Amino acid sequence: MGDRRENVADNLIIIKNAMGARRIFSTHQTHGTKILVLDSHAAESFKNSLQADAMITNLPGAGLMIKQADCQAVILFDPRENVVANIHCGWRGNVQNILGRVVHMMTHHFDCSSEHLMAAIGPSLGPCCAEFTTHRDIFPPVFEDFMVRENHFDLWRLSTHQLVTEGLNPDNITLSGICTRCHTDRFFSYRGEGVTGRFGTVVMLTQ
Repeated sequence: MGDRRENVADNLIIIKNAMGARRIFSTHQTHGTKILVLDSHAAESFKNSLQADAMITNLPGAGLMIKQADCQAVILFDPRENVVANIHCGWRGNVQNILGRVVHMMTHHFDCSSEHLMAAIGPSLGPCCAEFTTHRDIFPPVFEDFMVRENHFDLWRLSTHQLVTEGLNPDNITLSGICTRCHTDRFFSYRGEGVTGRFGTVVMLTQ
């Protein structure tokens, strides 16, 4: 994707050491809805070639990394059950409601309660630049509620709405509000650069 493999490997070591992680876990992201639950057994047999667009764990020291170049990384955390998730959510993820699917998985697999979940939506394509001229073909009609001007959509507000619909408290949702296309000096952006690298969002439980 425009990154040299040795640079990627070096950066992963820097992240691992800076966070004090036992291991950084990342997947082959496909804009799908597969969710990987990392318990101790799954972590032992984990391979980075696994396909998934979301990871959930209750293991301390397991860094969950989502790779981005305009898509959202959405972190979910349950401070009561000590469970964390990291989600790759582009527009296809919004269409398939991957955020709702992960909330359901957290509640069913780890006994989390949606009203206790905290969420963070990281730097990603903002409403200033999220233009979809084919939106009538790719978006359900309800998404037009999030159109801010002709062909432009507020995917941040859409993701927030999808989380609130699943029971999250709006006060527990934090939005970075940084558009990656507007800030290619700080972030990779597929919309802004075409062939480009990926930056990562990593979350980890410390205890």
